[in-house]
Amino acid sequence: MELINPAIQQYATAHTTAEDNLLKEIADYTLKQHAEPQMLSGHLQGKVLEILSCMIKPRRILEIGTFTGYSALCLAKGLSEDGLLHTIDIREDDVKLSRSYFDRSSYAAKIISHTGNATTIIPELNEIWDLVFIDADKPAYIEYFNLVFPRLRQNGFILADNVFFHGQVLEQPVKGKSAKGIEAFNKFVNERADVEKVMLTIRDGLYLIRKL
Repeated sequence: MELINPAIQQYATAHTTAEDNLLKEIADYTLKQHAEPQMLSGHLQGKVLEILSCMIKPRRILEIGTFTGYSALCLAKGLSEDGLLHTIDIREDDVKLSRSYFDRSSYAAKIISHTGNATTIIPELNEIWDLVFIDADKPAYIEYFNLVFPRLRQNGFILADNVFFHGQVLEQPVKGKSAKGIEAFNKFVNERADVEKVMLTIRDGLYLIRKL
């Protein structure tokens, strides 16, 4: 399903600050060489992540789902002077690839890469999170939320990607394991009274959640 008019997407991109050279390199490589290029956050959403991070000025960021490293580098731009970003991916090849880009950036010492299952790694990280970006296994979104929420500071933020899941959340009934996982997550968040939330109609849907 085509969710956003391509002409509007192109117009919005043209009126958005350009990617830096490293981000453009990551995007070009991912779109041309990676088996799953649709997973890339991309220019427009990447800039949204960057600006949100710069507004929050987080000391600790957690990213669940590294992929090729584009979103982590966008989020890292808002880190405080003593800030760190932990990013987790289960696929070793993607961790190695993203790490090669991180090490060429000015945030090399601020980004910590983890390889493995996020549900195992998250409990081992002794941090209080200011900002969490969830962009990994869709059926596990609720589990990720429940793992990070107790260690998210008051007024901390969770950003959840792909909350439209290619428009499949509009189907009745919702079909497929991933789409069902996203639909359950969206309902789970919407029914909570301990968060403030807004669903942004950008790319494949971005849920912005603030802990009260």
